Amino acid sequence: MKRRFKSSEDGFLEFYKREIGFSSPSTFSRHISASQNLVEQIGLYGKLTGHEGCVNTIEFNSAGDHLVSGSDDRQIKLWEWATKALKFSYPSGHSDNVFQARIMPFTDDRKIVTSSADGKVRLGEVLENSQVETKRLGKHHGRVYKLAVEPGSPYIFYSCGEDGLVQHYDLRTNSATKLFYCSAFAEQRNSNCIRLNSMAIDPRNPNYFAVGGSDEYARVYDIRKYQLDGSSNVDSPINTFCPSHLIETHDVHITALAYSSMSELLVSYNDELIYLFQKNKGLGPSPSSVTPEYVHNLEEVQVFSGHRNCQTVKGVSFFGPNDEYVLSGSDCGHIFIWKKKGAKLVRLMLGDRHVVNQLEPNPHIPVLATCGLEKSIKLWAPTSDDVVPLPPNAEEIMEGNKQRRQDHSRVTLTPDIIMHVLRLHRRQALAYIERRPNREDIESDEDDGRDAYILGFSDGDSEEGVTGNPRECNIS
Repeated sequence: MKRRFKSSEDGFLEFYKREIGFSSPSTFSRHISASQNLVEQIGLYGKLTGHEGCVNTIEFNSAGDHLVSGSDDRQIKLWEWATKALKFSYPSGHSDNVFQARIMPFTDDRKIVTSSADGKVRLGEVLENSQVETKRLGKHHGRVYKLAVEPGSPYIFYSCGEDGLVQHYDLRTNSATKLFYCSAFAEQRNSNCIRLNSMAIDPRNPNYFAVGGSDEYARVYDIRKYQLDGSSNVDSPINTFCPSHLIETHDVHITALAYSSMSELLVSYNDELIYLFQKNKGLGPSPSSVTPEYVHNLEEVQVFSGHRNCQTVKGVSFFGPNDEYVLSGSDCGHIFIWKKKGAKLVRLMLGDRHVVNQLEPNPHIPVLATCGLEKSIKLWAPTSDDVVPLPPNAEEIMEGNKQRRQDHSRVTLTPDIIMHVLRLHRRQALAYIERRPNREDIESDEDDGRDAYILGFSDGDSEEGVTGNPRECNIS
């Protein structure tokens, strides 16, 4: 195998520039971190253990020295990942699986916002006496898979949920503003509400954010078009993105979105592939009004393939100091790393015995954290002295994922099965309508904060505050 930078002219040139003063230490670090040789040396650095349920969410803080995690056990844990030490753990206050935990920037890691399958959005705040106060900030009618924090803001974040609602939060007022309900386009009127799985904010212009869910379109919005008092707000995207062959297919949905530092939008589809869209190269605010000629003339989007995204709601992410790589987990339990330019697969690592769901890059160094259906968090860093090639069975793994995806798309249903599914769907729809409050009730339903309470820290071995048995890790 190749030794580190032995055959890399780029690596040698960067060392040379640094030594003669043509390259600053920060520039040198960024260029080396983007080196494909370094990515090919990434291996398992260690594991963080302590959760009693499968881990659903992980995030580094803005400094990159701490990592927060949330789990089916409803605990929130803050780790010093480099030493694999648990700093503190506290019960989130949620009554169901925690799907998101996000550290608010510039709060000294003292404010963590969370969301859950219970439909609630909560804040955990570390007090001066080292206790944690948790309180409810908002709620959805259905699971809340995603929170998006405005880059660099210690106050502003958003939530989106299965009810199609997008909400805006400002921690200075502890209030939630209901912005709009994401609705289907005219050609999709058989399903009015879009159940939202993901949300991302453009780091170059935080006024823009994208959402994706139970249809084929990623929608981009401008927060400046909405009243933060919640009045007169309607679903009005400024742009939409979708691969041309998926337009009006109605049998795919989006599980994850990510923005690059250049405002490129990365979209991962359930049991389909990952696509990279360039800014302002979309279908406009109304895809139904776009002509076939316009779609045909759009430039080809970059496609990342080889993985499979079917069994769970998987994330997708960029990696590298300038987002030179794309990351995804897979149903086969592997971590896929592609070069963004050209979509060449450069790394394939076994990340979980079952499924890899979430991948979180460190904001400053070539380190990433992953989680899946296991109860631990895995840390990955360039620990190998040698460049590690793709495994000998890489083609077999990718072909197996492709075949299973194609077999799934070719499943045929008998009339009896179709009628049975339709009856079940009708029963579920009627039950949902009966228990769902009307829109006016939702708009007037203010959170009185009565479920706020104080929780003390637990140490690394204690799980106080968890009631009942933690949930087993199940594929859903």
